[in-house]
Amino acid sequence: RPQVDGKLIAVAFREGQDVRRGDVLARIDPTVYKAQLDQALAKKAQDEAQLANAKNDLDRYQKLAAINAINKQQADTQRALVAQYTALAQADQAAIENAQATLSYTTITAPISGRTGIRMVDEGNYVRASDASSAIVVITQLKPIAVLFNLPQQDLDRVNNAFAKGPLAVDALHSNDNAVIERGKLTVVDNQVDSTTGTVKLKAEFPNAQMQLWPGQFVNVRLLIDTLKDVVVIPTGAVQRGPEGTFVYVVKPGNTVAMRPIVVQKQNEMQTVVKSGLEPPERVVTTGFVRLTDNAKVTIGGGARPSGAPAGTHPRNGRRPV
Repeated sequence: RPQVDGKLIAVAFREGQDVRRGDVLARIDPTVYKAQLDQALAKKAQDEAQLANAKNDLDRYQKLAAINAINKQQADTQRALVAQYTALAQADQAAIENAQATLSYTTITAPISGRTGIRMVDEGNYVRASDASSAIVVITQLKPIAVLFNLPQQDLDRVNNAFAKGPLAVDALHSNDNAVIERGKLTVVDNQVDSTTGTVKLKAEFPNAQMQLWPGQFVNVRLLIDTLKDVVVIPTGAVQRGPEGTFVYVVKPGNTVAMRPIVVQKQNEMQTVVKSGLEPPERVVTTGFVRLTDNAKVTIGGGARPSGAPAGTHPRNGRRPV
């Protein structure tokens, strides 16, 4: 936005242009503000001339007062006059600096590096500092770019403990297919929990070298807090829930199944980490639970699988990093 009023005499950027901090964006007619600066300079010169003359008179009065040729009160009065002119000169200097600053505002520069948006005024328009509609252009920083997201307050302790040990990796994902757009780092955990939602706000920064992230865009975010190694992982679809807790159907020799209670350690929409209840190379049923009962036989329903793998089973149950 402009910081002074005046006619816009030049626009020095193109819409959608990448600019660096300090680049000239526009110029306002400086004539009035240049005249104000000249006036302040002239006023200082006038007061400095009076100050110099007052100092010379004070020097003479002090010498005459020392030999009692004049009243000492006259010398004191002249000393006060010198102090008055000194203060005037200092006020003039402040006025000059203020006029210089105001004149500099007629050249509008980019406060940050980024990309310009659509120009809001044209050359020849009269702009006012107090008018919100007189904005010149919006500059958005794209490299790097920040993503804000929320997490439930129940996860706050885990995030803070992991964040205290070092930077945490954050992935920005497409909202439709969860494909990774960009990888970045967590930079800030907000200092308070939103009492209305029970969530805490976090901020991650991404280099955005390929310009895949855009201001105002909605993305999914995946925050890596810890890596679990050598754990038993099964598809989340294999996990069932009953009155006594979670369980799975384990395929036994002879392609029969047995219901097995398990303890879940971690879970998302795709994978479940089993804390206890399963050991490799046991296999679990992943589909077809409607008629499935304990000791029922299962058959392979089709699709690519290892030879002899029972129907509806997942042959990759084993220990691997998550």
